[in-house]
Amino acid sequence: MSQPQAAPEVDGDTRSAPMLLVADPDAGMVGELAATLEREGVLVAGVLDGAQALLQAGALRPDVVLVSATLTVIGPVDFIRALRLARPVPVLLGVGEGHAEQAVQALAAGATACVARPYRVPELLPLVQAAIPGESRARTILTVGGVELDAGAYQVRVAGMPVHLPLREFELLHYLMRNADRTVTREQIMRNVWHAGDTMSTNTIAVHVKRLRARLGDDDDQLIQTVRGVGYRLVTPA
Repeated sequence: MSQPQAAPEVDGDTRSAPMLLVADPDAGMVGELAATLEREGVLVAGVLDGAQALLQAGALRPDVVLVSATLTVIGPVDFIRALRLARPVPVLLGVGEGHAEQAVQALAAGATACVARPYRVPELLPLVQAAIPGESRARTILTVGGVELDAGAYQVRVAGMPVHLPLREFELLHYLMRNADRTVTREQIMRNVWHAGDTMSTNTIAVHVKRLRARLGDDDDQLIQTVRGVGYRLVTPA
């Protein structure tokens, strides 16, 4: 696509879906991200530089802003400072290799968090969903037996006690809980959690499942069951 598509015009006081403003000089990356997130119910507006981003942040009043560390015209740190003066809104900084200094400066300027660039929807979506207004935010919380996962806050509790999970294990648990009581194949996990093809070793999944079971206290493999030769199934206790 030559230009990112703007999100539909909506009344900021009445829309029920969250809006994400993406500021990134890579139009193709913005377009792909928008297409994927819009299937998840997120309104997306895309701009290519920091000056456009400031204008659209005022016009659209997005719930969340995602800016690239490579932002031009107005750089990411100056953009965040200017936006903070205008209105409080969560700002995510997209960083890649070599962007450590920009990340430190952006966080000091008021950025909410840093996310990997190229962007990964399973990492972005919970942060965006956390901005859903009103009662619909409850849709980000999943409960299976004694396990509660809050996708918006990136928190997991087991029997009411917080459990820290590394990002990949969090995404794996999130995917299994969204498909509770259904068998998901290793290939589906590769595509939806790792975003990888058949060249990825299935042993990688097995190692992460083993670690996840240990952190959840699933010592007898009754919560996350192995379906031999197929994949895994997270089971709702009877």
